[in-house]
Amino acid sequence: MHPPRRAALGLLPLLLLLLPPPAPGAANKPTPCQRCRGLVDKFNQGMVDTANKNFGGGNTAWEEKTLSKYEFSEIRLLEILEGLCESSDFECNQMLEAQEEHLEAWWLQLKNEYPDLFEWFCVKTLKVCCLPGTYGPDCLECQGGSQRPCSGNGHCSGDGSRQGDGSCRCHVGYQGALCADCMDGYFSSLRNETHSFCTACDESCKTCSGPTNRDCGECEVGWVLEEDACMECDSSCVGCTGEGPGNCKECIPGYARELGQCADVDECSLAAKACVRKNENCYNTPGSYVCVCPDGFEETEDACVPPAEAEVTEEESPTQPPAHEDL
Repeated sequence: MHPPRRAALGLLPLLLLLLPPPAPGAANKPTPCQRCRGLVDKFNQGMVDTANKNFGGGNTAWEEKTLSKYEFSEIRLLEILEGLCESSDFECNQMLEAQEEHLEAWWLQLKNEYPDLFEWFCVKTLKVCCLPGTYGPDCLECQGGSQRPCSGNGHCSGDGSRQGDGSCRCHVGYQGALCADCMDGYFSSLRNETHSFCTACDESCKTCSGPTNRDCGECEVGWVLEEDACMECDSSCVGCTGEGPGNCKECIPGYARELGQCADVDECSLAAKACVRKNENCYNTPGSYVCVCPDGFEETEDACVPPAEAEVTEEESPTQPPAHEDL
């Protein structure tokens, strides 16, 4: 029985190739609320597109007297409905077919009483969306209220949908359950009963109470408090107790203590050669060094080859002894 089993396994890659690929965007399938909102947006656009039309029969006055106003007519409704879904959009057409009677009832009977189609159709009738500032199955108010969710400084989880938990995801610079507090690196520039604004501190401050380096509560890494202001450490320092290379706590790589301050190490003058290839020149740079072949030298993996030697190596060397003349 083993050979047939191996044969079946051998067909597996072929079967996998024959399977249809996953539909593009399957992972980003729209929610029921998004589909409903999209249908309403297209319906509203259809109302705009047909706003200046009429029955088109040539005798508009007679037609409107006999058939009622085109503005409120079933003919206009049908024109709008026909433009809502592309023929290839299965989900849109499926939703339209299921909800066409609701849209017709709103158009013919309820439009004046409920002028906001989205609120009547998606929120109150189908119950797939919530009004802005509310969330979840029961459309509860977001944290901070429906008028200014999250103090206007964040996003309410599930805002406008039947999903989420109403918690706040704060914008950069804000924190707290209501996004009304400032993060480290920001200070409160305005706060009252309804509004809270946070502004970035000076780059020298980790915490602050105002916009300048004199308003720091704590200095940022690489800065030090001097005369009531955060001053930047010297570029040669890893931490410092004051300005200049003489107040470094430690030196950055490529620098070392010399006469009480961090000074550049000249790697090219050290006893241990920094550039190890033959004929190579060493050039010191701040905190480092570079190795370069002299002008005209050819660079190889382990040497800088002078021009004369390079030409010799490129010449074709004889592989056989010269032929002897017959004696």
